[in-house]
Amino acid sequence: MPKLSGGCSCGQARFSADADPAFVGVCHCRACQKKSGSAFAIIVALPKQSLTVTGDVTTYDAVGDSGKGVHYRFCPRCGSPVTRNTDLLPDLMMIHGGTLDDPELVKPAMEIYCDEKQSWVDLSGGLQRFAKMPG
Repeated sequence: MPKLSGGCSCGQARFSADADPAFVGVCHCRACQKKSGSAFAIIVALPKQSLTVTGDVTTYDAVGDSGKGVHYRFCPRCGSPVTRNTDLLPDLMMIHGGTLDDPELVKPAMEIYCDEKQSWVDLSGGLQRFAKMPG
């Protein structure tokens, strides 16, 4: 896979990764709905050591349904999401697929948190579906 790169809407915060994603999924959880302003988010999980972030980011810390921390980083100027990580998966960093310079480089293989999916969402493509985050 080519190197992944992307960033926020205003271009102040950028990221790049030189590794293949650990997973790419459509997340229907309420947190992703609120963070994306949509019915779901495309989440690209990358090995933490492969991701480089430049520019300023602000962190919002929350607690996930696992009871462990979730750390959202976003651009303080335009508010776009930049990265996130969870204490549950400490070796991974996540980005939103829509923040990639070329979002066509990734394709979801699964849907997660389907128990929180909006009733009108019906994605095709033979994706694996999980009620929550798979173990």
